[in-house]
Amino acid sequence: MSEYRLKDLVKIKNGRDHKSLADGVYPVYGSGGLMRMVDSYLYDKPSILLPRKGTLNNIQYSDQPFWTVDTLYYTEINQNKVDAYYLYYYLKLLDLNSLSSGTGVPSMTFGAYNGIKVKLPQLDIQKKISTLLRAIDKKIELNNRINAELEAMAKTLYDYWFVQFDFPDDSPQGQGKPYKTSGGKMVYNPTLKREIPEGWEVDTLSSWIASDKTGDWGKEEQEGNYTLQVDCIRGADINGLNGNGKIAAPNRFILEKNDHKLLAPFDLVIEISGGSPTQSTGRMAYITDDVLDRFTHPLICSNFCKAISLRNKDLFYCFAYLWNDLYGNGVLFGWEGKTSGIKNLLFDSFVTKHQVPIPPMGLAKQFFDFAAPLEQQKQTLLKENARLESLRDWLLPMLMNGQVTVGEAS
Repeated sequence: MSEYRLKDLVKIKNGRDHKSLADGVYPVYGSGGLMRMVDSYLYDKPSILLPRKGTLNNIQYSDQPFWTVDTLYYTEINQNKVDAYYLYYYLKLLDLNSLSSGTGVPSMTFGAYNGIKVKLPQLDIQKKISTLLRAIDKKIELNNRINAELEAMAKTLYDYWFVQFDFPDDSPQGQGKPYKTSGGKMVYNPTLKREIPEGWEVDTLSSWIASDKTGDWGKEEQEGNYTLQVDCIRGADINGLNGNGKIAAPNRFILEKNDHKLLAPFDLVIEISGGSPTQSTGRMAYITDDVLDRFTHPLICSNFCKAISLRNKDLFYCFAYLWNDLYGNGVLFGWEGKTSGIKNLLFDSFVTKHQVPIPPMGLAKQFFDFAAPLEQQKQTLLKENARLESLRDWLLPMLMNGQVTVGEAS
């Protein structure tokens, strides 16, 4: 192992403002990740993107042309001394908060970064370790792309059947052709102020719901009657539950008598407090057997969430995609209240007042049968990703300090 200062391995550069750039094909990265795509790039070689202020645990890597904003440094790497991907993972192991300066908002200066000590094996060893880590990451990325395609397939069919109303017309005259396109009868509904297929009912979202479960937070440690060990889903975990980020569900202990709050297959978890100026409350995740299998303990949701059960499980995916459509179109912004600066979804008012078209149960069942195996595939790949991430994170420090060689690890 040879020891360097980071300044011996990279040149740290400032990001720049991107607002004057036109839309295009090059990514703009900020401290939170991808921000937008623009028509120019700042740098086009492999680079480690280092946070300047705010959250300091979000070191990023790019090997494509990119732009960075001023909250993120980018680096020109001396590839004669260090493999870029190896150094990226080496720096990710560091606790940058312990090196930060300033009061209030954590920040990293050029000097703080330049002074970091880096211990490196020979360049060929770095490249072997980098190849192993990259192989794991590429498999995770592939699984994520497959999951995005599976989700897009289900969403496309939902839109085709339940938004455009071109579901298979099983009537004798329809012969399985797309309903609306083939001349299926549409009827104007004065409540929705639009046409819907003949025979479809209109009712509130609450007509789909059989029951709900409030959240719980319990205790951090087992004490007294708080003995039921659970994993607790918060609003921050909902995207991860759906496969679009990390899950960091805390392990808690709740009262045994509150076991009725445990999540079960075909429950839907809805965030009822939180949000932001640009993101409404109301994010949803759905629970299946495969989701529950991703966790060590039974699941509950936190006090900032609510779980609902539907009157018929065949409505499960119809309701989930309908809700996500309403969320994506900003409808839930109109059903928020505020308490002590925290936005709250006016859930009861929303579900008892918002009217929607109700599909026939046979059609809902057809969509369930289409979506369920896709969701099962998604969850299988998410479980594989979790195993790969765990393996990578277990190997990483041992590879970096020489305890394990690539030959032993592969």
